[in-house]
Amino acid sequence: MPDVKEIIKQIQLITYGAYGASGQVAALLGEPDSDPKAVAKALENTAARLERGAVELRAICERSMPLVSSIGQKPTLAPLDIAGQVEVNEFGWLHIQLNTLLPHCRFAPPLWLTDTITRLLDQYEGRRGKLPMLDHALLVIEELCDVDSRQVYDEDNKGWKAVSNAIKGRLVSDDDQFSLSVCLLAQRSPEKVCHIYVLPVQDAGDFFLMRSDHFPFSR
Repeated sequence: MPDVKEIIKQIQLITYGAYGASGQVAALLGEPDSDPKAVAKALENTAARLERGAVELRAICERSMPLVSSIGQKPTLAPLDIAGQVEVNEFGWLHIQLNTLLPHCRFAPPLWLTDTITRLLDQYEGRRGKLPMLDHALLVIEELCDVDSRQVYDEDNKGWKAVSNAIKGRLVSDDDQFSLSVCLLAQRSPEKVCHIYVLPVQDAGDFFLMRSDHFPFSR
């Protein structure tokens, strides 16, 4: 197990970095003639630090977790299902439901989203066994939301590449144009969720036919 003092130091560096970034936002907002672009950039920087910090904290927690030798011993905290869930439906298509919408992708794909999907897949494979890798896959990402909850309307501004980064080399050999086809969809709904499907590209016709008939894809 890593040294406790070193763990605390790492956590403090992460939180202090995020706190410092938020201080810049507060300073800009305190100016009467603050530039909206500068405020937006400072907010993005704060969000990036918090997101990266969350991923780093996850890694620290895993490295610090002691091995449990007692068989059947329950963890102290029950697992949370707030991130989403993974299933393979009756057609053999992988379905990931994220309980959030795709974030803005101003500079780079959001690391926290790739990390979250990776962990959901890890949990699924830990229970059900390794998922097969496809030679040529279709990635379909469909958001369900209402207008008020959706802040990023343009598809090219959404962080969908974080999803393809998570499945590259795991569910499909590569994310180049000949290995992975991508489709971004959306529909109005009071829900605020994101459905992700990974299926063989030859099943695309069946997928869209059933979608047009409002056939449920998930259990």
